[in-house]
Amino acid sequence: MNHELNSSAAIKEALPTVFGYIGIGLAFGIVAKDAGFSPWITLLMSLFIYAGSAQFIAVSMLAAHSPVASIVFAVFLVNARMILISTTVAGYLPTQATWKNVVLGSFITDESFALSMNKINYTNHRLNFEWLNAANLVAYWVWAGASVVGAILGNFITDPQAWGLDFAIVAMFLGLLYLQIISEQVLALSLQLLVVLITLILIYVGFIFIPTNLLVLVVTLITCGLGVWLKNEFF
Repeated sequence: MNHELNSSAAIKEALPTVFGYIGIGLAFGIVAKDAGFSPWITLLMSLFIYAGSAQFIAVSMLAAHSPVASIVFAVFLVNARMILISTTVAGYLPTQATWKNVVLGSFITDESFALSMNKINYTNHRLNFEWLNAANLVAYWVWAGASVVGAILGNFITDPQAWGLDFAIVAMFLGLLYLQIISEQVLALSLQLLVVLITLILIYVGFIFIPTNLLVLVVTLITCGLGVWLKNEFF
């Protein structure tokens, strides 16, 4: 990464995340095909719903003929964390027009958010519309393309886990986490590692007591609060 905030820099910096989008996008397309959806419907879902893991839930609920209201509510709960993500990113874009922030918030993903949080370490904690929009569009089009390819391949691949596609998104986030830690210039390394450890513990315990569709949102809120408290009290 570098200090440049333009489209070309965003595309180059977003390329390493492409493999994660491809892996999980292919897996979604295969799952959608197995549920009876055509490649065209799969593509339209990725273009207009564009909800990552929530699309897996939507496909399974549609296949089970669940009520539309239930599907909409389930997708909202799974993606509710995007409210927090968009709010956080907006803090680094104080001079952007409201419509630009709406566009960025509509297309941002977990991956482009993590990428932007890594980017601010090189730009004096600044972001702009051009850079983040380009990073978001890379994710959007790769995800849509991988989904439709997966739906086509679904005629030949019936078990995406056998190909390791389900682990692609995990591997990508591990890489982004590593880059964030080694490039952070403000927070102490010990604090970062402590927050990571707390997050892992809360996720492990949360699986026992918290519904899966709320787990990420709840753990994010708790960990952020604990992280701020630890930084102010001990670091």
